Amino acid sequence: MNRLRQLSAEYRELQQRLEQGGGPDKIRRQHDQRKLTARERITGLLDPGSPWVELGLLVAYDQYDGQAPAAGVVTGLGRIHGRPVVVVANDATVKAGSWWPETIRKILRAQEVAMRQRCPIIYLVDSAGVNLPYQGGVFPGQYGAARIFYYNSIMRRYLRVPQVAAVMGPCIAGGAYLPALSDVIFMVEGTSFMGLGGPNLVKGATGQVVDAETLGGAATHTAVSAVAHYRAKTDAACLERIREYVGRLPHTPRPAAAAAPAKRKPADLYELLPPDHRMSYDVRAVLDCLLDAGRLDEFQPDVGHEMICGHGAIAGRPVSLIANARGVIKGKPGQPPRIGGIVYTESAEKVAYFIENADRERIPLLFVQDVSGFMVGTDAEHSGIIRAGARFVEAMATATVPKLVLTVNHASGAGYYAMAGQGFDPDFIVSWPTGRMGVMEGESAVQAVFGNDVGKAENATAVDAMRADYEHQLDARHAAARGYVDAIVLPEDTRDTLAFLLEIVGEFPGPHLGAFILPPAS
Repeated sequence: MNRLRQLSAEYRELQQRLEQGGGPDKIRRQHDQRKLTARERITGLLDPGSPWVELGLLVAYDQYDGQAPAAGVVTGLGRIHGRPVVVVANDATVKAGSWWPETIRKILRAQEVAMRQRCPIIYLVDSAGVNLPYQGGVFPGQYGAARIFYYNSIMRRYLRVPQVAAVMGPCIAGGAYLPALSDVIFMVEGTSFMGLGGPNLVKGATGQVVDAETLGGAATHTAVSAVAHYRAKTDAACLERIREYVGRLPHTPRPAAAAAPAKRKPADLYELLPPDHRMSYDVRAVLDCLLDAGRLDEFQPDVGHEMICGHGAIAGRPVSLIANARGVIKGKPGQPPRIGGIVYTESAEKVAYFIENADRERIPLLFVQDVSGFMVGTDAEHSGIIRAGARFVEAMATATVPKLVLTVNHASGAGYYAMAGQGFDPDFIVSWPTGRMGVMEGESAVQAVFGNDVGKAENATAVDAMRADYEHQLDARHAAARGYVDAIVLPEDTRDTLAFLLEIVGEFPGPHLGAFILPPAS
């Protein structure tokens, strides 16, 4: 089994485990309470057969002794009545849906997607509130829970992004502001509760004895307090009401042009990548599995061969594509060969110009990332690599068109930054299971730290530990667990995933910079 197949099989197994949330017993308990699970609710909410791109499935999976699968919240993208939407669903099978520090990060990321793409966002709330032992990572700080309510408010007041909240279980304390700051609130009879304090807290604070339904149930908030707007008898009925609500919101879809199938089958990707990530491969054959008919109108094909730029389409949606070519590349007459995956001065200048053109043309950028960094050495420095690299980075950072990133293998050094690394706010960044994100490869780090002493016996333990540590940190699952990528995608799903993400980013024609851009003052 080659490396891509093995890592993909390992990822599938992990994915299936994480999608079970708290496990069969907790799922059964949810059903005993007349409640659907988070994933069952999402299935009932979205169009049958809708694409589903889950964001942050692996977040926190390797923390808290494995007790926080998906950080207790399911976030992702799908369609309702053909319209792209963002969904945030608390998973009550995981510690009663309580908020871990990473839960906040996932909710904020989902809100940022909704703000940037101007997509409706639906919150399916079923949460016991802050996970109190970890409140220090949840409550305070610029990106603590308060940021969620800040984004709620910005979406309501300025961006006009529809926000729909369904309270489908407990919604307690500060968490109640999430639905309260949404446009409409749905509640479910007999299972919903919304309040700044539950019955026990009320008794302790005021001495008043009251049951949950009277204090903050669906009937109370739809008929007495008027905090909520609609109520339904069951989860399924509530989801159908939400679908009806979203379906009547104005929406002008942006149809794709006629699409052609890819030139090669997606399954071919398993054979195209080599067993060792250091070996070369034909990136154009990879592109044949992604682009419509494999067509790429290449920009300056005879310049900077280690960087491929060109125009193509995925499922009929145009893209301006930038890809790293791997392998040894023949140099010009009288010049040495170049190493693929390395960015040279000439190729940096070429890509910077191409990005600026794409921005003027208003065509989304797709970075197919397998980069080891910028070239170093006397020749590179004398050729102005620093200035050329800065132009590359600036062009990418300031481009206002959508930016998508697919990490194939390496995402190393400043090359990772230039190829739309996460710090530059690409709209979406996904990785194959083979992705390796780090400042450099482990062997290079060992050489940098130990130099000529790497082979000394007294250093053997430290060298082996450093290699193992780097290998662990370079794993795509490590990156996904920390939210450095939105999702790990399997090769056979890549074209469909990119096509749906291109549909999503096409929802908003305005500038795609930062978490959001406020509209001009009226």
